[in-house]
Amino acid sequence: MAVPPSAPLPCSPFYLRRQAPCPQCSWGMEEKTAASAGCREPPGAPRAAAVPCFGISVDQDDILPGALRLIQELRPHWKPEQVRTKRFTDGITNKLVACYVEEDMRDCVLVRVYGERTELLVDRENEVRNFQLLRAHGCAPKLYCTFQNGLCYEYMRGMALGPEHIREPRLFSLSADVPQVEVLEQELAWLKEHLSQLDSPVVFCHNDLLCKNIIYDSTKGHVRFIDYEYAGYNYQAFDIGNHFNEFAGVNEVDYCRYPGRDTQLRWLRYYLQAQKGMAVTPREVERLYVQVNKFALASHFFWALWALIQSQFSTIDFDFLRYAVIRFHQYFKVKPQVSALEMPK
Repeated sequence: MAVPPSAPLPCSPFYLRRQAPCPQCSWGMEEKTAASAGCREPPGAPRAAAVPCFGISVDQDDILPGALRLIQELRPHWKPEQVRTKRFTDGITNKLVACYVEEDMRDCVLVRVYGERTELLVDRENEVRNFQLLRAHGCAPKLYCTFQNGLCYEYMRGMALGPEHIREPRLFSLSADVPQVEVLEQELAWLKEHLSQLDSPVVFCHNDLLCKNIIYDSTKGHVRFIDYEYAGYNYQAFDIGNHFNEFAGVNEVDYCRYPGRDTQLRWLRYYLQAQKGMAVTPREVERLYVQVNKFALASHFFWALWALIQSQFSTIDFDFLRYAVIRFHQYFKVKPQVSALEMPK
């Protein structure tokens, strides 16, 4: 997926355009969560179909045999000796392999194996429900099946964006040491008190919009989001602030790439106009700007804690402890200036 762009970037200002059963694939959780958050599903919203659930476990360290067993179930007409595979190594939560027979990968099944002990961080049943919810609204690829420690889904053609692409205005809406526990507890209490006063609306969020989770299809001129394991209802400003933090990258983190005020204001104006379907005032944009940058602190805090847990259990070759330190450092570095931001009168 991560291939160089072969066509000009699209002119659309919006990232997202709408386009044997498994017992965990129900809709109860979305309805309960939406009700508790004050959000309601639109009348007549499409319902998700159940997906097969196979009693197959795939070895994280030797994915191919298990993946081929799944392919026999999903694509029985494929000859095993003709199945090609491709490993994707960008992810730092799960392991991912593509299975296909044709060179153009027109029909391609992605087999995603959950990372070791990631159930400590991710509600996997909720992930499947989110996947179905987004698919029913035309915002996600097809979910082919689940299995004991993963799921299989449709390959989305296009380019996984990188930090150098995500700053492009034309894509705006297509798309040290670890602190002591006592310090972390104090910061968590401060965040709860401070952010709860901002009145950011609760919406359905992706919650993990790093660059590689945004796929640009140059042939269709649109952008889609992938990987919904952290998706759910959250504060609107958190999702946007988290996305802005991801401009810095993951493997080679550089917060010099964090979008400046002018870039953010343009992005936020596009976002609000798409949301409201009409022109917005400078005050509305400024209000969201303050909310987003304050919630970006919560994003640093969350992913730093996530990385600490991953450092204890993950078998993926990634320096999670170093990443945690980077996120904590940035949190404390920007906290004073972000705290000083005031909502417009």
